Amino acid sequence: MKEIVKSRGLIYEYYTHNERGEIEATNRALDRLDLDIKQGEFVVILGHNGSGKSTLAKHMNAILHPTGGTLLIKGMDTKDEENLWDIRQTAGMVFQNPDNQIIAAIVEEDVAFGPENLGVEPGEIRKRVDEAVAAVQMTEYMTHSPNLLSGGQKQRIAIAGVLAMKPECIILDEPTAMLDPLGRKEVLETVYKLNKEENITIIHITHYMEEAINADRVIVMDHGQIVMDGKPKEVFSQVDKLKSLGLDVPPATELAYYMQKEGIDISTEIISIEEMVDKIWQLYLTE
Repeated sequence: MKEIVKSRGLIYEYYTHNERGEIEATNRALDRLDLDIKQGEFVVILGHNGSGKSTLAKHMNAILHPTGGTLLIKGMDTKDEENLWDIRQTAGMVFQNPDNQIIAAIVEEDVAFGPENLGVEPGEIRKRVDEAVAAVQMTEYMTHSPNLLSGGQKQRIAIAGVLAMKPECIILDEPTAMLDPLGRKEVLETVYKLNKEENITIIHITHYMEEAINADRVIVMDHGQIVMDGKPKEVFSQVDKLKSLGLDVPPATELAYYMQKEGIDISTEIISIEEMVDKIWQLYLTE
């Protein structure tokens, strides 16, 4: 399986200035970061505020450029400006607030905006819009105003706008942070479907631990570095380490953790409510 994202020694530094406009300090948001993500993977990136996860996301879409090291998107160096459009066609970005990404007065016009700017032929644009809106299950809202949609529906339209550009990878930077539970559920179901049915690589940045339990892989960042990387069960079973990093764990894992502390024979590799119910039932039957 080919790598769609590859970084080696990736560094990103920014400066803070004093009142006179002089450089006061150099801050390193990404610190010699090595990362490989393969085509078709569903990867969740976790980390507290300031860990570097959103900075990394912006590098994957070439919004930011490395100040050291390299980041390749499907072999294309993000530091090379000639690669900009090809990188953004390969790796589409969905932001936290869908209102910042929706620009047209009608849903279908908004979804068509990206391919129009790429110079795609009108007939192909129509086909892409229809397919993208269907993929996020919003066809019945094609001629609606985005302003009349719920937060979850708006975010699905934002995803459709990225899909219409035919990306191989979609990077979602905390896309559910501003949504209610129903909206979060709608968006998560959409991205899982795109990953499993369309084989689109998903890189999902979130601070909701339970959004990571169905991922292929979980990456935890701290101070611009990757400090944990593995399957969800492998990562979340390390409860003490995650808490030391200022992170929570899925509710089922947290419950298992405290049950274990009370001497109950239960594994902290439990990450879903369904697994917890099954385990409690087994414990009950063996009493």
